[in-house]
Amino acid sequence: MIIHCMKESVWNERKGKAFWGQRDLDRCGFIHCSDVKYFWRVAPHFKTVTEPLVLVCMDETKLTAPVRYEDFDGCGRTYPHIYGPVNQSAVVQVLPFLKDADGNYRKNPELAHIKEE
Repeated sequence: MIIHCMKESVWNERKGKAFWGQRDLDRCGFIHCSDVKYFWRVAPHFKTVTEPLVLVCMDETKLTAPVRYEDFDGCGRTYPHIYGPVNQSAVVQVLPFLKDADGNYRKNPELAHIKEE
């Protein structure tokens, strides 16, 4: 399972569409995602976002667009990037982005069984 974090308002616009993500593709050339095991490493980038966020969880084996695991930062970890629109049928779950009192990411109970690295 891979995760794409986005504003809940954006998800509300996208959730009824068969395919979504063209805005991300136009801006970056791909759609940024993360494995659950590494999401805690990218979650701090969302700390200052005041709007509610969601974690769109996808079964990458159901994606019709190619997924490439790449290490653009040279950190030794690869992150999944989707090189095409996301087909809605690949979305398996949408979870709220949970934060503690200080605004730090809290792992969702639904993802607790997946070990972080």
